[in-house]
Amino acid sequence: MFPWIETAYAMGGGGGGVTGGGIMNSMLFPMIMIFGIFYFLLIRPQQKRAKAQREMNASLSKGDEVVTDGGIYGTVQKVGENHVTLEIAPKVSIRVVRSRITELVKENKSKNEKKGAKAKEVEE
Repeated sequence: MFPWIETAYAMGGGGGGVTGGGIMNSMLFPMIMIFGIFYFLLIRPQQKRAKAQREMNASLSKGDEVVTDGGIYGTVQKVGENHVTLEIAPKVSIRVVRSRITELVKENKSKNEKKGAKAKEVEE
């Protein structure tokens, strides 16, 4: 059915002491390079973004203006362990899971002033 297969077997090297070491080394190096490229282009930046997101969620405080992953802008009114109460309009509040807050639009001014005061104390 496939007459050229017999020819291919006949043309193959007759096992003249060739080991697979050269082939394995030549295939292993490109695989390591591909993994390295994926690490530096995909995995590492994603880990940095996740770390920044965790730090931002940990530093939330009353008065911060934030955006949820649903696109809702609000001001933090109350911070719980797993949730945050946001005021989205005058006298309209919602509770949001803390991990769903994606962006800090504007930090509370009093928090920034406290940081500035601490920095001045350290300088003196």
